[in-house]
Amino acid sequence: MRTPRSRTEPENAPSQNTLEDLRMPVRVRLAAAWTSFMFLYIYVDYLALYKPGFLDGLLAGVVHKFETGPTFVTIALTLMAVPILMILLSATLPARVNRAINLVVATLYIPVSMFNATGETWTYSYFYGISIGLEVLLLAFILRSAWTWPHRTPQQA
Repeated sequence: MRTPRSRTEPENAPSQNTLEDLRMPVRVRLAAAWTSFMFLYIYVDYLALYKPGFLDGLLAGVVHKFETGPTFVTIALTLMAVPILMILLSATLPARVNRAINLVVATLYIPVSMFNATGETWTYSYFYGISIGLEVLLLAFILRSAWTWPHRTPQQA
């Protein structure tokens, strides 16, 4: 037997077991994606320390055939600082600038992520394949989120 409904009750009322699924703002999605990217980026560098011989090279002042002088550490700091700052910038910049910067930086970081595998042996190909694959997937998510940023209609403004 059906229970009578009032005329004001919605036709397809959600059940009490339905979870609320609010739309997440683009800024929050971008900041979360950059945060995830940074955790992955940092942990890939950290876990590389466990490769046999890596610390010996590091102590000798060489990383991936590059000498670890002032230029190297400055470039490394810059490569880490940009995505770190993208977390803050994604959450605070105006939408138009935010969208453009996210599109540019994420596009530039795809080859940067892929560069991590240069000079590596096939022994660690699965490690770099997974890490680079995940980094590129996160960057693709950032690109998609920024590219599909919703536009306001004149009535909403």
